[in-house]
Amino acid sequence: MSTSTVPAPGSPVDFGSRQVTAQRKLWSFTVSLRGVVVTAVLAALTCAVMIISIGSGSTDIPLSEVLGGLLGTADDGTILVVREWRLPRALLAGLFGLALGMSGAIFQSLTRNPLGSPDIIGFSAGSYSGALVVLLITGGGYFAVALGALTGGILTAFVVFVLAYRRGVQGFRLIIVGIGVSAMLSAFNTYLMLKAAPGEQLTAAVWGSGSLNGLTIETLLPVLVVLAVLLVPALALAPALRVLELGDDAAGSLGSRPTTARLAAILVGVALTALVTASAGPIAFIALVAPQIARRLTRSAGVGLIAAGMTGALLLVVSDCLAQRVFAPLQLPVGIVTVSIGGLYFIWLLVRETRRR
Repeated sequence: MSTSTVPAPGSPVDFGSRQVTAQRKLWSFTVSLRGVVVTAVLAALTCAVMIISIGSGSTDIPLSEVLGGLLGTADDGTILVVREWRLPRALLAGLFGLALGMSGAIFQSLTRNPLGSPDIIGFSAGSYSGALVVLLITGGGYFAVALGALTGGILTAFVVFVLAYRRGVQGFRLIIVGIGVSAMLSAFNTYLMLKAAPGEQLTAAVWGSGSLNGLTIETLLPVLVVLAVLLVPALALAPALRVLELGDDAAGSLGSRPTTARLAAILVGVALTALVTASAGPIAFIALVAPQIARRLTRSAGVGLIAAGMTGALLLVVSDCLAQRVFAPLQLPVGIVTVSIGGLYFIWLLVRETRRR
């Protein structure tokens, strides 16, 4: 009969390819070389797709002129189109994908379930409800809508957390409660849309489908600043998320505080989702798909935040490029493309589970 012992603080604990050292609640992790290479390749591919997206449009721009426009060596017209019109949208697609990918990785680590993403649990619907209330009732601007999205997401997270709490929060219970809350919020959002004026309905409907159309350089700076601020606590929570994947009992024995870490992670994950919702509306399925693709590419046991974020960035940049070009000159909301990607993912998941059984 084999026995298991709880390691003493300061002793190394081997979890597969990772080595964790507990020392006064400070955690250090060995870095996976494959994870670094995969993340670097994803970043390079994202930049390449961005350049392709910037160069294509109603007027195609050759690669050399795109690079010249970015470096400021091209003519004034090319610089205007590249820097002022097309570059902000491409960068926002990458930043939003990064935020959604990291948010999905946070919630899938917390729930230990591949379905544990903010758009499934209901946090995206809560952010959408908060932003919709501000947009339709008060008619607020960008920062008011952003605050409404953040408030709605946090309130939804609080309600889901309280309803799912039974001497702790289990991942499956959190998902089931979140799905129910999401359904109720969807009905509430539909009610708000029916009560709005026709012009407001059209604006809210386009924005609610998840669209990068119309976003300019004025939106880029606040998104960049807020995302940079959120990345600090998100990366700081990464070691705690790794430990939480082992279960609350194991995490507590290693010196972690599961409830505190879980609440902090939920707040950061909701804030990342709200940032995207406030600017572009609810963009579905990126947070669901990106962490699982990243986990398979890196072949890691858990969900890595950085790899998931870069996978989300690549997926959204590619989706936005397709949304702009497939039915040109008609530009589709990027949310339509991401929903299609999510549908293909669910079909693949269903086939995979059927073959396994």
